[in-house]
Amino acid sequence: MLSRRVGVQHIEDIEDVVQSSLMTALETWIITGLPDNPSAWLYRVTYNRLMGELRQQTTRRRILKQNATEAILYLNFDQEAFLEREVQDDLLLMLFASCNEMIPIESQLVLALKTLCGFSIQEIAVRLFTTEANIYKRLGRARSSLRKLPPYSGELTATQYSKRLPSVNKVLYLLFTEGYLSSHTVQPIRKELCNEAIRLTTLLAEHSIGRNSETYALLALMHLHSARMTARQDGSGGLLLLEEQNRNLWDQQGILVGLEWLAKSANGDNFTKYHAEAGIAAEHCLAPSFRETRWERIVEYYSMLEKIGPSALQKLNLAVAVAELQGPAKGLEILDGFEPHSRLLGSYIWSAVQADLHRRCGNIQMANFYRNAAFESAPSPPVKELLQRRLGTDDIG
Repeated sequence: MLSRRVGVQHIEDIEDVVQSSLMTALETWIITGLPDNPSAWLYRVTYNRLMGELRQQTTRRRILKQNATEAILYLNFDQEAFLEREVQDDLLLMLFASCNEMIPIESQLVLALKTLCGFSIQEIAVRLFTTEANIYKRLGRARSSLRKLPPYSGELTATQYSKRLPSVNKVLYLLFTEGYLSSHTVQPIRKELCNEAIRLTTLLAEHSIGRNSETYALLALMHLHSARMTARQDGSGGLLLLEEQNRNLWDQQGILVGLEWLAKSANGDNFTKYHAEAGIAAEHCLAPSFRETRWERIVEYYSMLEKIGPSALQKLNLAVAVAELQGPAKGLEILDGFEPHSRLLGSYIWSAVQADLHRRCGNIQMANFYRNAAFESAPSPPVKELLQRRLGTDDIG
């Protein structure tokens, strides 16, 4: 909300003031107790501090003049009621504001994930398969671009919404992905991120600005993956492979909702990566068992993904699907001679797939090499435990 009021170009000032206000809240509430509406209290304190900070900056004079009427109106209505109305869709609106076409697309994603979704630099680097140093550079470019933009008025044209929608969908996709298999060292699954991604995407899909096949397909894949969430962990919180999951625990209503959105997405003219990924998720959800999965359909979807937007990760997933359909040797053929970018090459995902396929082919030396590499690069104890269960803890002899 603060970004909407004073402009996203002041995002660094906003972040500093929010941190300061949170500390004040902790110190004050310990003594006085919680106010009736903590969120409104925090908003008022933060807003007042931000105004004081901006008044000390020369650029603030111009902004105050432009927004004088709005400021007067703001002082004359119930701030708590205002807050209750705004928070319902404020984050979604700010995602559109951050995904400004004047900012390079990669920097848009970093800005939105860091500032609005609360991702750490390390988490963003994992999701975008790049280095933390590169993420810092992209964030710097985004903030530099923001300073050159005119103040954000809080209103966008239909054309601006349309142009920015793909970037917003990408942010929501990455938000869900981080929740579904988190890079967090302790929490392998962060349901709150998945739920927030679904909430925001639902708001988008039900609004005129997001009623298109791409958004519908994105929402479909979220629901289809989320339906299996409960079965993805054992009683102690450890991760379970798809073939280990108790399918009786899958949320059948959630699967049905996902299939309905997938069917709705078929009415559009475009076939996107979200359609293909939702199709893959649907095949897994509809299979009576892991053995009865229609791998030929999944291979077909991954082949489509290769055509839509070739990537090293898609190639790796295709190899896994081909291995299930035609055997591990055929899966290795897909990867033979393929050189992924350095970030994926150093990822546990690449090493784990290579180790599993070589193990199943009886290539002992290669299996041991990749297995050890996968263990060393595992981002968290839960992921490492999963790899150890799948690949074994001792060298194959």
